[in-house]
Order: sequence, then structure tokens, then C-alpha cells
Amino acid sequence: MRFEGYNTPYFAYNVARIRVADEDKVMSQKELTAYVLKNENSENAWERNISDYTVHQVSDKDIIDYLERGHSAKRIDFEYSDKVSALNKLFLTNGDKLLNAGMVLFCDNQYTELQMAIFAGTERLTFNDIQRQHGTVFELVLAAEKYIKNNIHWRVEFDGSLQRKEIPEIPTDAIREALINSFCHKDYGACQSNEVAIFKDRVEIYNPGSFPEGYKPEDFIFGGERPVRRNPLITSVLYYSKDVESFGTGLKRITDVCNEQKCKIEFKMLKSGFVVVFFRSGRSGEEGALTDTPTGTPTDTPTDAPTVEMRMGRILALCETPQSREDLMRELKLNDKNHFIQTYINELIKQGRLTRTIPDKPNSPLQKYVAL
Repeated sequence: MRFEGYNTPYFAYNVARIRVADEDKVMSQKELTAYVLKNENSENAWERNISDYTVHQVSDKDIIDYLERGHSAKRIDFEYSDKVSALNKLFLTNGDKLLNAGMVLFCDNQYTELQMAIFAGTERLTFNDIQRQHGTVFELVLAAEKYIKNNIHWRVEFDGSLQRKEIPEIPTDAIREALINSFCHKDYGACQSNEVAIFKDRVEIYNPGSFPEGYKPEDFIFGGERPVRRNPLITSVLYYSKDVESFGTGLKRITDVCNEQKCKIEFKMLKSGFVVVFFRSGRSGEEGALTDTPTGTPTDTPTDAPTVEMRMGRILALCETPQSREDLMRELKLNDKNHFIQTYINELIKQGRLTRTIPDKPNSPLQKYVAL
């Protein structure tokens, strides 16, 4: 195989000429990408290319936390000595440079971007909220999971015990599986964002990366097909920490969990990528219906709790005069400090609607907050 026109103006116009067995063929960029992915060996895949990031840009804490999860899952047997050795044992380095796989897993970079939005209706017209975040794969999965949980409905069941049981309209295990899959199978070279879109009737999780050529979702759910992994190194690292349960079972696990909890699901194969669609069910006033307002987290939110946006409005009203975190949490009847700081305080500061009275010492015990 020989490429002609690479790094030339001709290639820049999204076509290239490939000579195969003495035959010339002009391919579009999409056809060329598919051809290269089909014929290249794994050592030349995007995830194994050397990035511009070094191992020294990785947080020691992130590596230690990752290895602890791997130890708990009994899928990693080596101990932490230093991050250089740990990343090398995970096959994520070349010298002191990170491979692209290591970059997206452990560094904030331009390839891992997440866009999240809540739409007012069932179409992409008017939105009530929109956010865009950068971060590592682990950070973005967590951010997306929290965003969905905070903005879907939950119902409460009492089983006679002192603890009530709160059940989401979409199984959280299926949500997390779909989010992890969206980063495992993403086409990182396309430089497009993963997306979470919350509509009145459904939640969509999108990843840029076409479905394996010649396959359908049903082949992996019911047909017993072997896994086809776009990013096997990234997937393997997620498997070691048990973020991925097992190879090639994601779609089946999502389907099984949704069927068990009677949540309708659909898989869409787009030209630009792949979408998992969870259909929302139940409205207030119906028998066995879900609560009609989203909750923050089940652990500190009553059934008739206000929305996240309503709580933010209450915080801003209180912060017309300086308020401490303790006072705000007491007023809002919340008890999860980390969730409160991340979901409300940090988000309002990010939006430019709130500021700290001691900005250079965020964790000061004298810290208070004032609305802008």
C-alpha cells in the first residue's frame, strides 16, 4: 500500500490516492479512514501514537486512586512505587512521553470534551441548561453520570425498613455502562465532543465514532459476536479498574438491565457516530409514577425536592449578604458537603454568579460566598 498526496493540498481537500496492487483508487476522507483502520496493525492505531504529554503531567493521586480500584477488583497485582513505573506497567508510555491512550485517561486534553444539555421539549430547540467540560475520561464519565442523575426523576418505595428506597426512571447501572462505552469506542481522532442530551421524553448518550462496519447492535446483544474494539488499550485500562466489567458485553448489559427495570431503550447508528437512547417514563399523577421534578442526589434530597436550578436561585438570594457553606447547607437542608460544593458552589462560581470572599484560599474555614 502506498499513499500519494498525504500532507499535500490534494489530501487537504478530503481525498487521497492510494495505490494498491498497482491499481489507483481515489478515496474520500471517510473511505480512507476506514481503509487505514482496517489495514493498519494495532501498533499504529491512534491510541498508541506518542502524545505531546509527559508522565510528569499526570497526578500521582489519580494513579494511586486508579491502582486502588484495580486492586479492589483483583485485576491489578502490582503496588504503586512511582507514577512512571505504574504508567509503564499499564503500557501507556514511550520513554517519558504518554501515549495518546494515557493522555486521554489521565490528562486534561483537547481530545476529551463533554457537552451536556437539558432541552425544554422533545427536540433540539430550546434548552434550559448547557455545559461543556474538559477532563480525563474518568472525570468526564463521573460528571456526565452526576448530570443525568441530577436531572431525571426518582420514585420512592417503602419496604417497612427505616430506610426508604429511591428508584430512578432510568437504571443508573445502564447509564454508567453507556457512558463508559461512549469513551471506549469514541473516534478520538475526529476531535468531536461526547454528548449527553436530556429531553422531556428521553436521555441520549452520543459518541463520535461509527459502529463497526458490517455489524448491528443486535449482533452483540443476541448474536454472540466477539468484541470489536476501536481502542483496545483504553478499554483494557478501564477493564483493570473494573470501570468496564468485561469485554464486548456493554450493549447486552445495558439491554438486560433496562429490560429488567422496564425501561425502553434504543440504539441509533448515525453517520457521525453512535447513540444510546433511554426513554423516560412516568409523570406525577399516574399510578406508580415518578416524581415530577429532578433531584440532586437520592441521599440528601426529599421526594418533592426543588430542581438544581431552583436551589441555585435560593443560594444566590441568600448570598446577597456573605454566607458560609455551613449556613447555606443548613438553609437548603442538605448534608453532603462534597456534592453541595461541586454541584452548586463550584458551578455558580464557574458561571460567574457567585464569588468567594477569600478567593486565594478556597478551603479557608472563614470562607464565605457572595452573589455577583
